[in-house]
Amino acid sequence: MTIRSRAPLLALLGLLAAGPASAQQGAEVTITGRCERLVIGGLDITQNCKEQLVNTVSRGRTTFDFAAWDGQSLSFSGAGTQHEQTEETEQLQPISLVVPGMKNKEGIVRSPAPAVGSCKFSKPEPGKTMITCEATSQGKTYAGVFITETKAGAEPGKEGAKDGSANPPKP
Repeated sequence: MTIRSRAPLLALLGLLAAGPASAQQGAEVTITGRCERLVIGGLDITQNCKEQLVNTVSRGRTTFDFAAWDGQSLSFSGAGTQHEQTEETEQLQPISLVVPGMKNKEGIVRSPAPAVGSCKFSKPEPGKTMITCEATSQGKTYAGVFITETKAGAEPGKEGAKDGSANPPKP
């Protein structure tokens, strides 16, 4: 597992906490860690889940994108204006849309569907941050759990470019 600074995650989750005006600007962060669970339409594909999660804030929406090695993907999306702090250390993002996807030779076929659910995450701090998303849509279950670990004092700016590439921190 690659350990990275949490500066971009802090910045992105800071946009969420700051409110809708800040979230309108847009930001994207690729987070490296461990995928603990991935369920798409009731089918558990955790064994194929990638070690990266992409979190995007754009045009007032917050999205958490999970991906699997077999070409499947799952996005949880909700209006950033509905984001709330449920406890001193926990944030809640209501989810109104799930977007399962499948990569094939023509590209990625996505099937957006209205959903009811939420993504919860702890405030980023040295140690572990868990992001847990659960939603139901058309009688089917969608879930993703991702854990990222960082060490205190890691250098900011080493995470990766906006294109999703990531370079490990230099020793």
